[in-house]
Amino acid sequence: MNTFQELGLNKDLLQAISDMGFIKPSEVQNKAIPILLQEDTDLVALAQTGTGKTAAFGFPMLQKINIESRTTQGLILSPTRELCLQITNEIKQYGKHCKGLNVVAIYGGASITDQARDVKRGAQIIVATPGRMKDMISRRLVDISKIEYSVLDEADEMLNMGFHEDITDILSHTPLEKNTWLFSATMPKEVASIAKEFMADPIEITVGNKNESTNQVSHEYYLVNSRDRYQALKRLSDANPDIFSVIFCRTKRDTQKVAEHLIEDGYSAGALHGDLSQNQRDLVMKSFRNKQIQMLVATDVAARGIDVDDITHVINYQLPDEPEIYTHRSGRTGRAGKTGISMVIVSKSEVRKIKNIERIIKKKFEKKEIPDGMEICEVQLMSLANKIHHTEVNHEIDKYLVSINDLFEETSKDELIKKFFSVEFSRFFNYYQKTKNLNISESDSGSRNNDRNSNDTRYFINVGRKDGFDWARLKDFLKENLQLERDDVFKVDCKESFSFFNTETSLEEKVLAFFTDFKHDGRFVNVEVSNNRGGGKSKKRNGNKRSGRRSESRRSDRRTNREHHEFESKKTSHRRSNSNKSDEQHQKGRSTKKASKQRRSKNKDTSTDFVSSRPRRSRR
Repeated sequence: MNTFQELGLNKDLLQAISDMGFIKPSEVQNKAIPILLQEDTDLVALAQTGTGKTAAFGFPMLQKINIESRTTQGLILSPTRELCLQITNEIKQYGKHCKGLNVVAIYGGASITDQARDVKRGAQIIVATPGRMKDMISRRLVDISKIEYSVLDEADEMLNMGFHEDITDILSHTPLEKNTWLFSATMPKEVASIAKEFMADPIEITVGNKNESTNQVSHEYYLVNSRDRYQALKRLSDANPDIFSVIFCRTKRDTQKVAEHLIEDGYSAGALHGDLSQNQRDLVMKSFRNKQIQMLVATDVAARGIDVDDITHVINYQLPDEPEIYTHRSGRTGRAGKTGISMVIVSKSEVRKIKNIERIIKKKFEKKEIPDGMEICEVQLMSLANKIHHTEVNHEIDKYLVSINDLFEETSKDELIKKFFSVEFSRFFNYYQKTKNLNISESDSGSRNNDRNSNDTRYFINVGRKDGFDWARLKDFLKENLQLERDDVFKVDCKESFSFFNTETSLEEKVLAFFTDFKHDGRFVNVEVSNNRGGGKSKKRNGNKRSGRRSESRRSDRRTNREHHEFESKKTSHRRSNSNKSDEQHQKGRSTKKASKQRRSKNKDTSTDFVSSRPRRSRR
């Protein structure tokens, strides 16, 4: 079918479609609408975000409900407030020629009294978030005992957000005879269980393959050192002057930090995460939709419900923990028939994750190079030239032309052009002319030893399992306090009362300076450079695996304990030696310690990831 007229929709809906300028139905609409109009059936529809799923269930529901009745007949559940409001507005647009239609949005962060009043006036369709809907049911402010159609939109996202219990509770208040339509981008086990629990022999339609990414999105990855991740992000942004993007980070802290540094460097950026109030979220999203913000830095949870059609790039500043989440991220671009690009910034240790994601989305990633400074200068220069070429003349400038012409009377055309463009060109040239190449080779990505041994430092630290640490907690402790990326701390070996860890040698001064005078739980934490390289594995000396492991463990413990004793011995000897020094030498030592503390303070204030002398980017 090539037109909406062929799908079987009534004239009121066709008029609305015409008003909105829709010409051809999308694939999911082509498949779902005829089935839902012609049959009373349950349906599972798998399609990517931005493929027109709202219309796929919205038009059939509008045509099948009784507009003259004030009873609630349709319930649509969505994961977030933003998506709830968006679906409500779209349903209202679809049904604007259906006289007497009342669609009510129920969501948290707004007056529950006002929402209950709107429902009481007669709402044929309710669009709700699970949390607020459950609350209103418990207060008996809404009656869904007679609904005929229920929709679970973005079902995978709702379940990822922990709404399984809420959905179960809500649907328990609905009649068994209803039709349930489930729409999802992916089909994990949790979604399959929901379908099995609440649906009877559902018809399944799939646009593309399960979990597969849309063909409108191309996938790229860029291989850099972890410490260069932020610099890589800036270069990718500068290399795409018209970028309108969502940048994904794993944690709220990283999201806020990246957004703040982008703003400090002159980029039009904003943060979206769970620590923001609802009013702050609304203001950020309003600015983003109006394109006052070019780069929205967000967590996966906060980004759910973002439905903006013009996003040009999705940038994975950090890969998600679950490969399936990548499908949702990349689905934020390439919407409404437009193309988009999903970029991933990875370190060597993350390259294997790319292969795993390729398997899930059934698309290949293209490895690309971070552009160098001169490439960026050229891109920015030509972007400016194109903008000037297509700019309409504002004739209010005419009254200033005499003064301007007098100023440039002796300047040739070529020289004038050079001067004009040098304003923008020089800003980028001065910043990028001496910057390093951020790209690294993938050839040895599988071997950490090859990558690290020649350029890393191993440290002794006087905390261990008795202090509540294991290797993972200690790694997080070091990463957070030293303000490092996760891959910057490695080969963490946690013992009972002490531990070892590695960083790249370039970070040695920062690490030692920070722990000069640092306390944890009321006691000093000491860090020293160690001679134990760590990570070595002994060869099996017999055929018994268990015995081999035990002997290896004993050898490892002996090595680390021996080194610990040597370290403590050195410290004791050093203290004895110091006790014989003169007062003058003690005073000198205190001065050295003070200087070291000052170095630590300086290092704490400046993160290595975000050091930049780049001039502030002009607001365009």
